[in-house]
Parts: sequence; structure tokens; C-alpha cells
Amino acid sequence: MSVPKVLESLESLEEEGGEGVIALPGGTSLRLTHLDKPYFPDDQITKGALLRYYAQVAPVLLPVMRDRPLVLHRFPNGISDQGFYQQKAPEDVPDVVRTAKVAVEGGSREARVIGGDLSTLLWCVQNGVLSVDPWHSRMQTLDAADYAVLDLDPGPRARFARVLSVARCIHEVLDELTLHGAVKTSGASGMHVYLPLPKSTSYESAELLATMIATRVVERMPRDATLERAVKARGASTVYVDCLQNVRGKTVAAAYAVRARPGAPVSTPLDWAELGEAVDPRDFTRDVVLERIERQGDLWANAMRRPNRLSALARPGRARKA
Repeated sequence: MSVPKVLESLESLEEEGGEGVIALPGGTSLRLTHLDKPYFPDDQITKGALLRYYAQVAPVLLPVMRDRPLVLHRFPNGISDQGFYQQKAPEDVPDVVRTAKVAVEGGSREARVIGGDLSTLLWCVQNGVLSVDPWHSRMQTLDAADYAVLDLDPGPRARFARVLSVARCIHEVLDELTLHGAVKTSGASGMHVYLPLPKSTSYESAELLATMIATRVVERMPRDATLERAVKARGASTVYVDCLQNVRGKTVAAAYAVRARPGAPVSTPLDWAELGEAVDPRDFTRDVVLERIERQGDLWANAMRRPNRLSALARPGRARKA
């Protein structure tokens, strides 16, 4: 079954009262309920509308999630109520949802929801998961990081223009080190930069790489960027360059995921050339993102396709001078 047919089924279900079973690719089906429930009440965005968005974006989102354990950021009653993070898979997960036992801290094994197929994605939305937060590694190599992450977290008085300036500085540092990365809005107030890594890269190496880059950025922009972890110790107008997300089991919102913010902004991949002063993360709505994908293709997959060659960092003279 194609995406248009899934959309048609979702629309029919909404028209018929918002409850029923839809057929999905691979001969599976999924029961959905309360499609008229307002997930973003001030914006009149319902569960059904969010399901339709995720069905449309699935061709580019599912590869981002494939074979990755998911942390479920759930808002069963929409963003008006407090959300919560759920690590373990619920006990009553239907058969069409992929789960697996995953070794966690302490040596025990816990059932986790595993991303990568449409039925699992739509089941998540049905259960109040607004954004999808995948691990940095896949089931086949859970102790290796597929990428290093830099999470730009602005203080309460830091304008988004400052976040963009820090992101541009990261790009300059990457270029000097002959590295490449992918950049996206966080869907909230910050940005994320990912560096694709070679196979079998340890999490320790991923964090070391992220820390090295973050340190260089802060040295160049001491008034704008900080490595200070304690919130109270940071300047309110600075951007925290967080390199501590590079730990097994840590997650950040996936590219193309909707965030639990007014307007339902999307964590949107950008081309580095787009990081101008006029960028506003609130502009990246579901419709805008779908139009960008149709016009520009999958920027995230293109940017993440080629792993960095970290061996170049150990060779004198390989990194370009500033």
C-alpha cells in the first residue's frame, strides 16, 4: 500500500468518526482512535492531522529511525498537559509494533520500541508520541555511535540569530578540520549539528570529537558560546554548546519530527548556506517541510550519507588553517 492510500484511509477514518482500523503496507493493519483529539489545541492540530503528516514524511523519516531504539516523548492529552518520557515499551504493544530486548545500564535487559516501519510510527502517534527520539546507534551495533551530536541550547535571553552565528562557527571549524556535518533546527529554540562517523566508532570517541569542536567554537566566541553545564552559571544570552549527548541511550529529536511547541514546529534539516539571519525555526511547519522535501529532496540523508574520516585528525598538516 502506498502513502497516498494510507492518507486516504486516514482521511476517511476522520470523516467517519475518528475510530477504526486502517490497512498498512506489508499486509498489516492498525487500530486508531480519537483522531479528533486536539494535540495542539491553540493551533487546532488534531491527532488525525499529526498522523497524516507522519504518514507523508515517512519515506524520509523512517530511514532516520530504522533499527534504533526509541525514547517515547508522550503527550496523551496534547501539549496543554505535562508530557513525559517513556523508555520501556508498554506491555500491551500490538504485534505490528516492533519491540526488542535491549541491554541497559546495570546489565538488565528491557523491552524497547524499535523504529523503522510505518505501523510502529503511527502507533506511536496514536499513543500521544509527538516527536520521535531515536538512539544514536542501531540494534546491530548498540555500543557504537553512528554520529556525534552538538546540541545548541540558547539561554533565555539569547536570540536565535546568536544560535545561527554559533552554528556557522561550527561549520567553519568543521571545514578547517576537513570534516562535514548535517545541521537542522531542533524544532524548539536551538539547533543540532550531527557528524556521521565510521562504523564501530565508540561513544567515547564521539564525545571526544564533539568536545574538541565545541571547545574550539567557545574559544572563538567566548561572549556568545559556553561549555558551562550548570544552567545557573551560564550567561542568559549565551548559547550552550552541549557535547554531552554522545552517550549510549541518550537521544535528541529526529530530523523531520514534530516538537511539542505551539505551532507544531518541525526539526528541519537545512543546507549550511541557509543559515542566514532571517531564519526563524517557527517558520518550519509541517506543510513547509513537506514542500521543502518535494523541492529539495532529503537534505538529511544526503548530508549523513558519507562518514567522516577521523584518521585525518591525527595527521599533522591535514587540517586547514583558519
